[in-house]
This record gives sequence, C-alpha cells and structure tokens, in this order.
Amino acid sequence: MSINLATLISIQAQAQLPTQFGEFTITVFAERPDDPMPHIALSRITDPSEVPFVRIHSECITGEVFGSKKCDCGPQLHRAIEIIAQRGGHLIYLRQEGRGIGLINKIKAYHLQDEGMNTLEANIHLGFKGDERDYQSGVNILKLLEVNRLNLITNNPLKLDYLTNAGIIIEKRIPLIIPAEPQNLEYLRVKKDFMGHLI
Repeated sequence: MSINLATLISIQAQAQLPTQFGEFTITVFAERPDDPMPHIALSRITDPSEVPFVRIHSECITGEVFGSKKCDCGPQLHRAIEIIAQRGGHLIYLRQEGRGIGLINKIKAYHLQDEGMNTLEANIHLGFKGDERDYQSGVNILKLLEVNRLNLITNNPLKLDYLTNAGIIIEKRIPLIIPAEPQNLEYLRVKKDFMGHLI
C-alpha cells in the first residue's frame, strides 16, 4: 500500500502576525521541523459561527515579491488577504512555485515565452503538464484547521473539483477578478480559454 506523504503534514509553529491588512495568526505546516519549504496559513476568525472564506494560493515569487506584471498572482494574493481580513477565514499558501514546476523551470518557461510561446506551450516544451500543482496539502491543512465547509475564493475550477472530491463543502465560490495589465493579457487569455478559469 502506498502512503501519501502529504497526510503526514502537521503544525510546526504558530504566532501572531500584524500586517498592512490587519492582524492574523500565522501557522506553518510541514512534514518535519527542518522542512525548508513549509506551507503557511494566515487565519483571521471574526465569527466562529460563520462559514470561513478560504483562499488556496500557490507561491509566485516573481509576482508577489518582485511585482512582475507577467501574471496577476501578487494582486490576487493581496485581494484575497483583504477579503479574509474583512470577512474572516484562512489563506493557505502552498509552496508550489510556477504551477508546480519550481522556480528554475518557471524562469526557463519565461524565456520561452519571451520567444513567443504562451504559458501552457512553454511548460509542455519543458516536459511538464500545463499545470503540475496538487492541492492535497491544502486539503490536509483545512482538516487540521477543522474546516470542512467554506466559501472558496478562486477562479480555478480544478480547486473546486479537488476540494469537493475531498469531501469539503463549498458554500459559495467567490470570484477573484483583477484588472488586466497589457503585459499579462495573453497569460489571462490562456487561463480562460485553455484552462477553464472563470474570468
């Protein structure tokens, strides 16, 4: 019998985190205390009786740290944190850079995009699927947070399917629409036309 190592994830550390959006509880999840790439949750519970708002967000250093306009990841992250600060819930931050292909391959894909490929074509050219992400760690974190019913902040139908198949009840889908930039129009078109994103 194979063992899904993601099921071994546990809470490794927790503290309060003041941010520009308000104060959150930050919780770090990993299989072991020395994991260099732990997953993170920012939580702000305003009313425990209310269904929480949840965003499962994959890491994007270029968009979130360096403000890249090739994608809408940074603005999506900040908007989701704002919603959770106002309404209560959890931001689950998964360490799966570049749709799961890692930072080095993501920058290689950027180079291929500079030469004319779109995001899907570049990933496939490098030997990957268009999207290599897996949301099992997100499901396991939700279970550790005792969340089995939520309002999901997403445009991605794969997340809806993944969580539903894992037995989590999605009360509402909350769209996350960010105004397009000239530099990411093609990126957004590919997400909509080829990946089924609800934008």
